[in-house]
Amino acid sequence: MKYFTRLTILIFVLLQFSCNSNAEYSIEVTEVSPWCILGFDSLDRTPNERIAMLTEMGFTKYGFNKGKGDLTTMIEEFKLARENDIEITSIFLWLNSKRDSIGKLSPSNQELLNKLKEVEQKPTIWVSLSDNFFDGKTQEESLEVAKKMITFIKAQADEVGSELAIYNHRGWFGNPYHQIEILKQLKDKSITMVFNFHHAHEYVDEFPEIVKKMKPYLSYVNLNGVKKEGPEILSIGEEDHEYEMIKNLLDEGYNGPWGILGHIKTEDVQKVLTRNVNGLTLLNSQLKKEAVK
Repeated sequence: MKYFTRLTILIFVLLQFSCNSNAEYSIEVTEVSPWCILGFDSLDRTPNERIAMLTEMGFTKYGFNKGKGDLTTMIEEFKLARENDIEITSIFLWLNSKRDSIGKLSPSNQELLNKLKEVEQKPTIWVSLSDNFFDGKTQEESLEVAKKMITFIKAQADEVGSELAIYNHRGWFGNPYHQIEILKQLKDKSITMVFNFHHAHEYVDEFPEIVKKMKPYLSYVNLNGVKKEGPEILSIGEEDHEYEMIKNLLDEGYNGPWGILGHIKTEDVQKVLTRNVNGLTLLNSQLKKEAVK
């Protein structure tokens, strides 16, 4: 009887471990958050229409990009999201050296930060720097410029009550090796890193090694279809490398959060998001099969 009881317990534990491992080796589709949906929508939805669309699709969170640059409805949108139990997880801050400097941001970026002070939800600020910050500079000089600018933005983020993450776009600042080095030298564990598949084409071959190095800093991954030759915006599950890249992340212990893209101005963003959800669901089924091998 004792043997039978122990055997039953062992089987139960193994089954639980198998189920948990299987769950962890996949992406919970209902937990992903749309990104780049403002200004990337042929229907040009209002805040109310956008929140209604997200609710209909079952999303509980999304990221706020400035869209067409008009921030007049930003506070309204944050209020609507809160009333509908939708979390705005992130907000994009793009810095250009022609308009932004330490101590003085462009009117538009300053307006964004001022409005963040007024809202109850405090999204993480995803910040990226234009390549003109680094024109003509050595690697060492570029690192110093980046560190000083990020330190300044971190102080602004603290003032409005938001966390800060650096965002890989293009150019010098978008290089994940440079971003890892910036964070290493800053030694501020509260500053994290967002990695975007749609800006990862040139790093596909090195990605397994990059994941190992950036995992300690990683706070978000935005998914996309990936082909080395591009284009940038492709549907998840239809291209050459996104499955292996997701698998690399899961193998290194990264289990989210995850984002999916709109990012196409000429289509109804609901259709784009649906395509990406369907592609991610397909990849999930492959990942789950991999987990039980």
